[in-house]
Amino acid sequence: MAHKNSPLNYTSADLEKAAVNRFRSLVVGLPQQCRVFRDLWDRSTVLCLDFADCPNSLEPSMSEFFPLLLAAHNLGLADSLLFKMNNRVMGWTTMAPNT
Repeated sequence: MAHKNSPLNYTSADLEKAAVNRFRSLVVGLPQQCRVFRDLWDRSTVLCLDFADCPNSLEPSMSEFFPLLLAAHNLGLADSLLFKMNNRVMGWTTMAPNT
């Protein structure tokens, strides 16, 4: 447990926010206007990238998906990315299962 005067807060929401911020720092070219959040998709967790506020950045980001997917995987955020424009799914990618 953190000391009561500690600036650190160890709630799951704070840890998730820190992980998403770390994700943003690892990937180059993802616009600040792109909303990044985790969401449940069926029985899995996916990392959603919502380009509603920066629609011109959607296609370039979808074409350069591998660094985004690798960063999400390495941080333990998700093994799948969902590219969105508001509620509309524009694309999907996932790590290939090991065989």
